[in-house]
Amino acid sequence: MAIQVFADEELARLREFPDISREELFRFFTLTPADIAFLTPGRGRGPAERLGLSVALCALPWLGFVPDKVAGTPAVAVARLAEQLKVDASLIRSYGKRAQTRTEHLRLAAQYPGWRSGTAMELKELDEILLARAMEHDSPTLLFRLGCEYLLSARVIRPSPDTVVRRVVHAHEQAQRETYDRLAHELTPGRCAELDGLLVTDSSIRMSRLRWLSTGPVEASAAAVRNEVEKLGFLRGLGADTLDMSVLPAERRRFLATLGRRLTGQALERRDPERRYPILLTVLAQSGTDVLDEVVALFDQSLSAKFSAAENRMLAELAERGKTGEDRQALLDELLSIIIDPQIPDEDVGGLIRGEGIGWERLRAAKAQAKPRLPRDHGHLAALDTSYSYLRKFTPAVLSAVRFAGGTTATELLIAVDMLRELNATGRRKVFDDAPTGFVPTKWRGYPEEARKSGNAVAYRHYWELCVLLGLRDWLRTGDVYVPGSRRYADPAAYLLTPDQWEPQRAEFCRLVGKPADPAQALAALTDEWGAAVGELEQVLAAGDGPVRLDEAGDLVISPLTAEDIPTEAIALKAELTEMLPFAPIVSLLIELDKRTGYLDCFTHAGGKQTRTPELKRNLIAILLAGATNLGLTRMADATGISYDILSWTQEWYVREETLRAANLAIIGYHQRLPLTSIFGAGTLSSSDGQRFPTRGKSTTARTVPQFFADQGLSTYTHVTDQHTTYGTKIIVTTRREAHYVLDEILGNATDLPITEHATDTHGITLVNFALFDLLGMQLSPRIRDLGKITLYRPGPRADAEARFPHAGPLLTRKLNLDLIAEHYDDLLRLAGSLKFGHATASLLVGKLSASGRQNALAAALKEYGAMRRTVYAARYLSDPDYRRKISRQLNKGESIHALKRGLIYAHDGAFRARHLEAQTEQAWCLTLATNAVIAWTTEYYGLAVEQMRRQGRRIDDDVLAHISPAHSENINFFGAIEVDIDAELAALGPTGYRPLRVRDTLF
Repeated sequence: MAIQVFADEELARLREFPDISREELFRFFTLTPADIAFLTPGRGRGPAERLGLSVALCALPWLGFVPDKVAGTPAVAVARLAEQLKVDASLIRSYGKRAQTRTEHLRLAAQYPGWRSGTAMELKELDEILLARAMEHDSPTLLFRLGCEYLLSARVIRPSPDTVVRRVVHAHEQAQRETYDRLAHELTPGRCAELDGLLVTDSSIRMSRLRWLSTGPVEASAAAVRNEVEKLGFLRGLGADTLDMSVLPAERRRFLATLGRRLTGQALERRDPERRYPILLTVLAQSGTDVLDEVVALFDQSLSAKFSAAENRMLAELAERGKTGEDRQALLDELLSIIIDPQIPDEDVGGLIRGEGIGWERLRAAKAQAKPRLPRDHGHLAALDTSYSYLRKFTPAVLSAVRFAGGTTATELLIAVDMLRELNATGRRKVFDDAPTGFVPTKWRGYPEEARKSGNAVAYRHYWELCVLLGLRDWLRTGDVYVPGSRRYADPAAYLLTPDQWEPQRAEFCRLVGKPADPAQALAALTDEWGAAVGELEQVLAAGDGPVRLDEAGDLVISPLTAEDIPTEAIALKAELTEMLPFAPIVSLLIELDKRTGYLDCFTHAGGKQTRTPELKRNLIAILLAGATNLGLTRMADATGISYDILSWTQEWYVREETLRAANLAIIGYHQRLPLTSIFGAGTLSSSDGQRFPTRGKSTTARTVPQFFADQGLSTYTHVTDQHTTYGTKIIVTTRREAHYVLDEILGNATDLPITEHATDTHGITLVNFALFDLLGMQLSPRIRDLGKITLYRPGPRADAEARFPHAGPLLTRKLNLDLIAEHYDDLLRLAGSLKFGHATASLLVGKLSASGRQNALAAALKEYGAMRRTVYAARYLSDPDYRRKISRQLNKGESIHALKRGLIYAHDGAFRARHLEAQTEQAWCLTLATNAVIAWTTEYYGLAVEQMRRQGRRIDDDVLAHISPAHSENINFFGAIEVDIDAELAALGPTGYRPLRVRDTLF
């Protein structure tokens, strides 16, 4: 059984001492005075016995067991213990020749700090822990590690690896049986037959239904919407919408669904029924939610595409109307010049207009050219009406398949949706006389009213139906209308902790973020902070001669910051370091970095398979490079000589977002520990920005934006620390607001970096973000374009603000609604707490709250709070030029990372060719991982070069080093032949484990 989990050499390693890090060395191999007293020679022990016993004493809290080969203890650990005991470290080789001595010392080392051997009771508790974890995680190696961590925390000496492995395998098999038993009530004979039918090729679609369900759309078209609606109907026919999978832990459901989507139909058919049916049932349930979300998303995207096209037509018509109206405009100018001229008597005005001044001919021609007056929206809805027949190809199907719900504010719209659904079902053409219109925006009301007055029932139906569809789209975005059973378009209240859930967590949340629970106390502190910030701005404006000042009209003038002076020493030092750093192909760099970080071990098999072939790391590096450089698997197979089938299989089962994230964290963690890293930044500040890439082929994430792309493109939204590493990457639609995604990666940040402040450009800010950052105990620090034109707020009357701050007071043009904030303060904390505790995704909530109107009281209170926070920030930002430079410097770090990525993703003109979001996300993470590898490698070799310079007597100040960016690619070759030979690369590193630095002014 053990060999199925670990290879023989892996089992052997589990019995021995592993390598030890610097942190572990100091943490576990530092003896206290009590420890030394315990090891005293007065107990009849010689130096070798004392040294061996001290190893056992330190190994237990480090590993949870003491390896038999005590002589294999890491040399640095032995040397550290020998120094503290004042004995010869070489004596460790003569220790423990008698097994009885080692056994007795293990007993003493365990008894002293309270460790115990595993009895039947402890092992039973281990079995229960393993079963609970096995219901969440299907990886035996992970279960083995979790089991060892439990034994370590319980101070139970770990038994042999074979014993633990047997219990892991037993728990693994028991979890599979438990999974089946919990779902047995759903697995009736009829249901099982339907599930088996998913694996059979359907001649009507030329593929199995399982593959059909797992294949997402690549464009937002009427045909794509209808196809997803068909999937939804098929799933509901199988009862997917009524399945209750809550009997399984969320991680178990996620694992089974991932497995089901990756396995072929033949592979699933070969699985035992106890294994096959839970997998298929989980895929069915997840597909029910995913397809429902996809239907609504495609409805929004398809309708919005025609809405945008109608806007473009409207603008073109307005431009043409402007051109044809030039003569009428010229005539109007001449008329006005005659009419308002005081030198022309009133009785002569008519003659001049009709006579030789202008003449009847021009007047009649202008009258003939007259066009009807435009409606309030300048004809936008009328332009959309030309796409009415296209919209009818899919909107009836969506309304028939999807049920909508909402609050009282959405009552009229929901009634209208039900009526439209009935009109579609019955084929009735005329709108019901009592059909509501209160939901129609003011700018569009003229269309249906005019059609009703003229008796044009067809036009009225068109305009009323378009208003219903657009209203439904907009209210789905705000959350005022939601879709039961959906995840992305669910009731916004479902994203928040319930009052009962919030009550016991309020105090803990307030402690974590440093906020008072009492609204009066919170508003008093906020008002004081506002007064201090505006006071600082008042002093700057009173001086009147700085870069931030008031002009003669009292308007705010903000002079741009001068370019930051980079010390000449830093420029010269960067050139020296570049000459000293070795040259390395990108493939060699990835191999070398894995030796020190082990990041390739983070790529685990999606199905829990444990055996790892010797070629796996080679294949993984080729796949990472294929994504990062944009070569793709086909060209990478040609370049490396590795079979395309092997690369494709490895990518399918090992390379996915979760493993890429884990590998990226391993590299970031290593980079954090490098001596030079802390000079770049403290790790508390980060920034985020979007980077645009062109796309090839159709994709639901791609958009046409002429100012950025020749055809279509997408954006990657990345989060970068002040230490130059990227800890978050997300694919977003270029036309969507970046501000919605700012908090996602910060709240999901799994690094050890304590991010407390975050910078963005103008695209990353909303009032909602200002409020949420503060409520979460962080600072949003954006660089705002046209900062002097934003609205600034005051908590009290205008007269009080201007009396207190004569210069800054007049700039505070709006009064805050503090009563609204106080009334909803606990709900604001509950909203932030829902994000903090992972109950909701920030981008979903921020998007809905930002789009919500003033009728949503919570959104209105949040925006009021955000307005106050933005005013405080703006006042401080304007008052401190050093702070402004700090924010610009951080944003520039993000730009340098973008430039490095542009250099890496060189193939195929840097265009993403993957069509589905999952594959695009994986490629973005491959690019991020390779970028971070370059950053970590360069930082490390910069450090080695600086250390060598200092040993030679050079003085190099940290202040100078802080200006040198490791986003540096001059010493790394991204191009040329790609040969993934791990053994040869590692052998070339030499005894130090590093490449030799180059001698200056030479090429080698």
